[in-house]
Amino acid sequence: MSPAFGTSSHADQAAGLRRMFGASRKQFIALAHNDQVEQSALVIDRLCGAAAALGLHTLVVDAADNAPAPHEMALIDLPSCIEALSDDVSYVAARGLPIRHVDSQGRCGGFLDALQAAAPQADLVLVHAGTVDLTRLFSHQRLRPLLVGADTPRAMTEAYATLKRLAQRPGWLAHDLLIVADPHGPRTARLGESLAECAERFLGAAIHDCVVIDPRTEPQAADARLVHLLRAQMAQDLLHDSALTPLAQPAPAVH
Repeated sequence: MSPAFGTSSHADQAAGLRRMFGASRKQFIALAHNDQVEQSALVIDRLCGAAAALGLHTLVVDAADNAPAPHEMALIDLPSCIEALSDDVSYVAARGLPIRHVDSQGRCGGFLDALQAAAPQADLVLVHAGTVDLTRLFSHQRLRPLLVGADTPRAMTEAYATLKRLAQRPGWLAHDLLIVADPHGPRTARLGESLAECAERFLGAAIHDCVVIDPRTEPQAADARLVHLLRAQMAQDLLHDSALTPLAQPAPAVH
């Protein structure tokens, strides 16, 4: 995992986040799986590094279609199936587990309750799953999912298809976008802009934040842009709970 920032300002931010979030409930972030992006593990690693920089322990719930099968005890003793990867990150293989908690309305919120009880050490729960499972898990919540793209036509086409499915069924019209690409590549700047333009024109949806992740480098510290994105994700959750303001929809930008 990427090492955390060591500045006092980030320590102060971590303390503030713990006061706001830690005492009440865990924060859930939805990461939509894109089967055309090979570096999903890299994306998850960078997000965990950003969370660690905020002083948060992350539970990665890997429920994507290509995730490892869950342990046979997962439905009986979920805590025993959670693996500690580091001081800041835990992991549970969860392919197929959400549907095992489905209720009469087709929702799988019971799985989120089980995760909260099973991982008391976690401040943040990062759920990596396909659109069907994300809808079943979070359809009753106002959510800004994380989409993943890359510098290939197939990857960006699938990212748009994912956005379309999430915009139409649960009605999530605001999304964040992570693009695995060379930040200085000739097409990189247009990747997020093009997706945002299509989302707005055809779906009335918005890309809230767009961050490019360079797959060629291993950062010496957590990516400040991802730290900002996670803070924004968690802050908008607070706004929803307090019914203060709707999601902002600024013009998309590639950082």
